[in-house]
Amino acid sequence: MKKITLIGLGAAMAMTAQAGGMLTNTNQNVAFNRMMSREASIGIDGVYSNPAGVAFLPEGAHLSINWQAAFQSRTIKNEYAPFAYNTSNPTAEREFKGKASAPVIPSVQFAYNIKDWSFQANLAIGGGGGKCEFENGLGSFERIVANTALAVNKLAAGIDGASQQMAALGIKDPGLSKVFNSPAYSYESYMRGSQYFWNFSLAAAYKVNQNLAVAAGLRGVLATANYYGYVKNITVSGMPLSMVIDKTKPNSANIELNCDQNGLGFTPYIGVDFKTGRFNFAAKYEFKTRMRLKNKSVNVAPSIGNLPQVLAVDYGVELLNPNLVQKYEGTPYKEIVAGAQQTLLANMKQFGETFDEGLEHSLGEYKDGTKIANDIPAYLALGAGYKATDKLGVNVGFHYFFDKQATSYGNREKLLKRGTIELNAGVEYNASKLVTLSAGWQNTSYGLTDAYMEDKSFVVGSNSVGLGACFHASKKVDVNVAYFSTFYNHKKVTETDVNTGLEYKSDYTRANNVLGVGIDFHF
Repeated sequence: MKKITLIGLGAAMAMTAQAGGMLTNTNQNVAFNRMMSREASIGIDGVYSNPAGVAFLPEGAHLSINWQAAFQSRTIKNEYAPFAYNTSNPTAEREFKGKASAPVIPSVQFAYNIKDWSFQANLAIGGGGGKCEFENGLGSFERIVANTALAVNKLAAGIDGASQQMAALGIKDPGLSKVFNSPAYSYESYMRGSQYFWNFSLAAAYKVNQNLAVAAGLRGVLATANYYGYVKNITVSGMPLSMVIDKTKPNSANIELNCDQNGLGFTPYIGVDFKTGRFNFAAKYEFKTRMRLKNKSVNVAPSIGNLPQVLAVDYGVELLNPNLVQKYEGTPYKEIVAGAQQTLLANMKQFGETFDEGLEHSLGEYKDGTKIANDIPAYLALGAGYKATDKLGVNVGFHYFFDKQATSYGNREKLLKRGTIELNAGVEYNASKLVTLSAGWQNTSYGLTDAYMEDKSFVVGSNSVGLGACFHASKKVDVNVAYFSTFYNHKKVTETDVNTGLEYKSDYTRANNVLGVGIDFHF
């Protein structure tokens, strides 16, 4: 087993049921949910989407309080021939479904405009915002167990075969292949992750003249996350795997992760807004956020480095007895016995080392006390708005997330072809003095490669559609209500398992729905 992967979660297991890039939530106001193209809109929600444009709001204080509820599912279909040895589900095909929910996603935007200046603050969840749970673990977990069962079965047969060749010397066959007579296996698995990137920003915008405004701000990002999961009660041929690791400890073969992560980062950003006639153009650039997450973990990982000793002592595998060669000292059989023993020990060593190294590779990202790279990518947003009539407005927008320049654990960002590209469009119609109707669309395209995809951390391209209304309760109060749904593509990947040489097929997709209500006050 050259790669035993338990966890590689990062933002993966955490809920990211928001619009935006891999680590960025762009729907920080309900106005986005109902229109999806707010880069060139002038409103209190511009504190996030168009900070320069907020300078064109009337003098006084403006406050927006928002609540959103998001619900997401992640579905992964796998096909791997050894899955058929699972005694509970003897088929090669699997479906693993994770459920994510964030019933309360709050955000607050505030601006105080005085003369040509606008002073702004924003409090929101800029990434994550909930938890995701896989009740039966993931396909990569089961592949570990299936490969382990195959290896144990093969190893048992190899030990018995070598012993049988030494039968003339009185070396007994331990009969391990009768104990592990097939690669049939069973196990229990579970995975849960949660992540919140709390954002608080302060900014100032300046209206240069009646057509041009500029803005600059700084955002603080506080990241908190927790990941918990396990693979336990593994059996091979009905025998607990713990019996070949430590017979005195029933849990000796269990793998468990329990990790809290915390980090702090800062994001400078700048913006510009230009008005001319019925057109409005705007741009915003957020610099990369350097983020390092510190782990506080209590993890459990088995080791089978002492497997030769366990088999020699507990199972009577005489060929693995370290004193066996001395028994044949001065006889012509010494070299034959030594050769057979060395071959078995080499196989044992490789088996144990690859198991241990694989666990270290997997759990190293969550080792207690370590700091993990988790940069939030730089982000460019461009928008254009056109007031076709006094009642009808149309907006279009463009986003680019510089994902390949944002360092992640193991430099996984290098596997991407490019950063994330988003295109959006929205329309608003003032149906009456009391109601403004709106709708919008957004397409998200990631620079994915087959090598980047894994079930512990995946994204897929999508199209989102939103609609809603703004009710003008009074001159000083507006109420936004909205709903948007995301329709995800399927990303199908075929890879070759490095241990068995067999094909492993995956089909990734998601589903996402968000409801929101917001109240805007103008004083």
